[in-house]
Amino acid sequence: MLIFNALLSGLVFGLGLIVSGMANPAKVLGFLDIAGLWDPSLAFVMAGAVCIGIVAFAIARRRSRSFLDAPIELPQAKTLTFRLVGGSLLFGIGWGLAGFCPGPAIVAAGSGQVKAWIFVLAMLAGMTAFILFERLAGHASRSTPLKN
Repeated sequence: MLIFNALLSGLVFGLGLIVSGMANPAKVLGFLDIAGLWDPSLAFVMAGAVCIGIVAFAIARRRSRSFLDAPIELPQAKTLTFRLVGGSLLFGIGWGLAGFCPGPAIVAAGSGQVKAWIFVLAMLAGMTAFILFERLAGHASRSTPLKN
């Protein structure tokens, strides 16, 4: 039952990405082009998502199990680390260059966009390289805080 609900949630999320235009790299790049022909419409999509997320996390913090009886595991980290900031910068640079982030890229790849397939394959290669690097360097989950 959980797998069915996960599939249904993914389909609703993907549909939301399509309807909001976030699966269209031109729309995303228009939003990121604040010095040119800026398209603020995605700011409204993000604001709506943040509002829903605030409510969802407030509810989740008071529960130990989800409405579908799965365990709720919220992030526990409360410090900024070099790895977090560096990863965020890389994510933002990739988003700005390609116009995709992971979810919309998968949706766009499903619609047959070649650019999205290239992005998804590069993303998977990067994830694999990260895992291999972590194993070789012996960093199971170690992070250095930016500030104590």
